[in-house]
Amino acid sequence: MAVNEKNILNRLYFIAGCMFIFALAVVFKLLSIQFVQGDKYRELADERTIKNVVIPANRGNVYSINGNLLATSIPKYDIRIDAITPSTARFEKYLKPLSDSLSKYSGKPSSYYQKEIRKARANKNRYYLLARDIGYSDYIRIRNFPLLNLGAYKGGLIVEQTTKREHPMGGVAERTIGYERFDEDGNVTRPGIDGAYGIKYLRGTDGLRLKQKIGKGQWKPIADYNQVEPRDGYDLYTTISVNIQDIAHHALLQQLEYYEADHGCVVVMEVATGEIRAISNLGRTEKGNYYEKLNYAVGESHEPGSTFKVMALMAALEDKVVDTSTIIDTRNGRKTFYGRVINDSKHGGYGKISAARTLEVSSNIGLATIIDEAYSENPKKFINRIKGWSLNQPLGLPILGEGQPVIPEPGHKLWSKNALPSMAYGYNLRLTPLQTLTFYNAIANNGVMVKPTFIKEVRELNKQIETFDRAIINNKICSDKTIKETQEILKNVVVRGTGRSLYSPYFSMSGKTGTAKTEYWMDDWEENPRYVSSFAGYFPAENPKYSCIVIIHKPSTKKGYYGADVSGPVFKRIAQKIFTDTPIIDEVQSLKVKDVEVEEEFDSYFKTAQTYKTIMPNVVGLPLMDALALLENMGLKVQSQGVGTVKSQSLDKGLKIKKNQTVVIQAS
Repeated sequence: MAVNEKNILNRLYFIAGCMFIFALAVVFKLLSIQFVQGDKYRELADERTIKNVVIPANRGNVYSINGNLLATSIPKYDIRIDAITPSTARFEKYLKPLSDSLSKYSGKPSSYYQKEIRKARANKNRYYLLARDIGYSDYIRIRNFPLLNLGAYKGGLIVEQTTKREHPMGGVAERTIGYERFDEDGNVTRPGIDGAYGIKYLRGTDGLRLKQKIGKGQWKPIADYNQVEPRDGYDLYTTISVNIQDIAHHALLQQLEYYEADHGCVVVMEVATGEIRAISNLGRTEKGNYYEKLNYAVGESHEPGSTFKVMALMAALEDKVVDTSTIIDTRNGRKTFYGRVINDSKHGGYGKISAARTLEVSSNIGLATIIDEAYSENPKKFINRIKGWSLNQPLGLPILGEGQPVIPEPGHKLWSKNALPSMAYGYNLRLTPLQTLTFYNAIANNGVMVKPTFIKEVRELNKQIETFDRAIINNKICSDKTIKETQEILKNVVVRGTGRSLYSPYFSMSGKTGTAKTEYWMDDWEENPRYVSSFAGYFPAENPKYSCIVIIHKPSTKKGYYGADVSGPVFKRIAQKIFTDTPIIDEVQSLKVKDVEVEEEFDSYFKTAQTYKTIMPNVVGLPLMDALALLENMGLKVQSQGVGTVKSQSLDKGLKIKKNQTVVIQAS
């Protein structure tokens, strides 16, 4: 009996000991969590309930060379309410006035808002949406509604700001102006100027805002201010002229619609500097409409056809294998080269004509004969001349997606006995429209080949950050003699050659027509022929100011397909509208708002701005561009919406302002 009692006591002591050890372990663990690992667990808890959310910076604006807004970031706001934050007394006091204000804003009954906000409070909804994707003026209006005007802590106001990229010119040059977009997988697309310069200049620095998790994957701002304010990106001033861009866009669109073409592009370049004044790329939709689908001028390399004949003849002239008066026998418009027949467009041919005349009338046989007879024994000599002009290299544009030129040579998969005569009239090689134009621009520029440029300068408000000067690819592509002879031939193409339908005694132009078969390897080509029509040149013929190329793909052959008929009129329309029909200076004046009272007010405000740098003027009624100039001169950061005359401003007249303070002005 005594032994059993002793065993029982031993067991009790053992159990008690184990419980004591377990208690010590629990206490030790609690102390460890509290004092050793406490910070770690508190941080983990905070991460799950509180986090810093990135506030994207406003991308910088993109302007034309004249200061017209091409792309801008417009602030947009979502307004929500934390329905359980206001005290019961405040909620009951302000619910109806708030609902009345919301009713006047949206048109919905006040009773609707009273019912929904009460329901949100009953359901402990801390993230009830009142307005989505609204502009700045509406945001200011709503946040001043009863209850909401008490702020985040007393009134439950929740404001979330986003930015939306806008193109004030709509679809005009939209692809070239570009954008930066991310898909749901984080993949980025960056076409155009906006994409090319976005990372370095436009993007800015993102800010941070502290948010708290409120359940169901929803987060609300803890305060109505940012922990780190975002810094806006720099502004880009492009070389684009709004007037010339508008002319080029509509001239191309008109021709594409008439000829029911698949797509086309136009580029206008300033001869001396290489600055792109206009670039339009329009593709056809299934419904027959046209929009900026792809940047064909930069990215689409294709067989240039007859526009390449200029390069071929210049190579022969520069190598002195012919001169402009050398007689070439084009026979009866039909000649066989290495088993392949080449035809001229004129029935019966041109017979014996000069080398200069072969280019004027765009004789395939003439150019093929010149190049084959001069270079068949040493084709590398011809290829090296072409390479010397950098036609085998991309231009190295900052805009992504530049097409690769293809200039085959012996050993290349495209090379054959027929390669050389085919290249002479623009087949068996590939160039982009902008690469072709760059060469024509060099002819107009007396042999100086300049790189096409899209950006003039980078600014932060009125502070110049960086400028982009003329970049020279080749100081002299050939001798002055070859340049002068080529200039004369290109002038005669319009006067008496394939472009004679474009001739005007009142306005001189120089250039070369082009008509090339495309997709000719397809089985159905004979039943459904497709062509690429082109015209490249410059104007005026003497002392050229601008060079231009027009490319139109697959026009309806029922209406026409020759370059002189399809693309040439676009070139002529652009040239004449720039310099004759609607001179640029008249275009600018016609857009100016004439208002004596407004002008007097502007003078008054300008004097005020010069004297009192901290007083906000009233710019309502001013032309948008005048208002921008005035406010930016005062050191304000201006965000503009719309075009025309200013209708509202976010800062009231007479308000004291600070340097770099943001003001939003709306125009219509």
